[in-house]
Amino acid sequence: MVVVRQTIFRDKKILCTLLLTNNFLQVHGKVVILQTILIKYLYKMENNYYSIPSQSATMVGSLMKSVYMWMTLALGITGVVALYVAQSSDLLYTIFSNSILFWGLVIAEFVLVMVISARLLKMSFSTALLLFMLYSVINGLTLSVIFALYTKASVASTFFVTAGTFGVMSLIGYFTKKDLSKLGGILFMLLIGLVIATLVNIFWANDTLYWITTYAGVLIFVGLTVYDTNKIKRMLECSYGEDEMTQKLALMGALTLYLDFINLFLYLLRILGDRK
Repeated sequence: MVVVRQTIFRDKKILCTLLLTNNFLQVHGKVVILQTILIKYLYKMENNYYSIPSQSATMVGSLMKSVYMWMTLALGITGVVALYVAQSSDLLYTIFSNSILFWGLVIAEFVLVMVISARLLKMSFSTALLLFMLYSVINGLTLSVIFALYTKASVASTFFVTAGTFGVMSLIGYFTKKDLSKLGGILFMLLIGLVIATLVNIFWANDTLYWITTYAGVLIFVGLTVYDTNKIKRMLECSYGEDEMTQKLALMGALTLYLDFINLFLYLLRILGDRK
């Protein structure tokens, strides 16, 4: 009888966790977009950088490798943490049944993005890197919900689709010779519109608007991947060698692309993910 009661309790606990995480995943999707807007507002890569003589292609290539390395490291940490938490229904339930804990994690994410964006030039590179890695850990905790709602196979396949799409778009942004400065303003306004539409749909709960924002989100973050990659490259071309300041700028670029990847992944998961 004890075993039966424990099994029933555990099943109810898992069901409760799934119901809670479904709501929190929708909230977290909006939160990550708002963090993307925040970082673009607080830390602007201004056009006046572009008037400085360009660095060699070799140096820029080396710095861009650092950007992708730190972005990949952060994504790896986020994925490992999310998968670890998802293995335990107790951990999932602890995080998502306690609204104070969940919102504390969300606020911590915002605070970290604000600190890194606004204080980057004043803090040391090691501190900035530590905060970025801490942010990726917290993001992993809040993103663990996807493993409770979607099958692992569909999450994995969506990740690879995202990685392929991101890679192609980033290469386009890196090698294009076109001036994409106007595209950035357009995409930013579309991003604001996307946030407004998704917030409205929280109360309206319209399926048509849900899918419109989903596909719009994919297109917007595909465009932002191209634009941000191009912007980071141009900024690094105008740096003064591979000093600590340049490394911090590359780290900021890694955080920007990290957020683009996460947002793109979450929107593609809506389309490609198989719910449990």
